[in-house]
Amino acid sequence: MWFPLLILPLLVYNAVAFDLVGNQGLSWAEPVMSVPMASGAVWTVSVADLLVLVALLLLLIETLRAPRRTGWVSGVVASGVVFAAYLGEFLIVPAASTSLFFTCTAMSFVDLVVRMFMTRTRPPSQDFTY
Repeated sequence: MWFPLLILPLLVYNAVAFDLVGNQGLSWAEPVMSVPMASGAVWTVSVADLLVLVALLLLLIETLRAPRRTGWVSGVVASGVVFAAYLGEFLIVPAASTSLFFTCTAMSFVDLVVRMFMTRTRPPSQDFTY
């Protein structure tokens, strides 16, 4: 069964933003790890960085799955619903009015556009099975 993978960052964001995971006071800027670089600088990876990285990997997987022959209509519809959820939450919920959430919203939009483009460029012989 197919479901849109980009719903996962939405669920994780909501779980952390609304303290549903039990980590009261977890900040998106909280460092997860620090890596010393050859230049002498220290690269610090935050919780937000990890969420964006995971969302980008999921977007890559979604983009590779987009040209599948079966379930493409439901894929476009599901991606549209996920994008609408992101956009609605970004515009209405104060806790979602962040650059991090906007970045995830933009990734969801890219997924929707890719799916719509793949649907429009699909040859008619692949649209229906006879």
